[in-house]
Amino acid sequence: MTSAHFIFIPSVLLVGIVIGWILGSRAARDAYAMELNRREERANRAVSGRSPGAGRG
Repeated sequence: MTSAHFIFIPSVLLVGIVIGWILGSRAARDAYAMELNRREERANRAVSGRSPGAGRG
């Protein structure tokens, strides 16, 4: 094993961790935004369901 392995292998691992961190944070942010949209839609449906005459016509 040459000395290049001591540089190459940790650098590849570090690049993989960085890419995983970026993709994971993006996925978490999208999931959080989707959950907020669901809650907002659910709240809007609950409010519109309570108003008189909702859903008629």
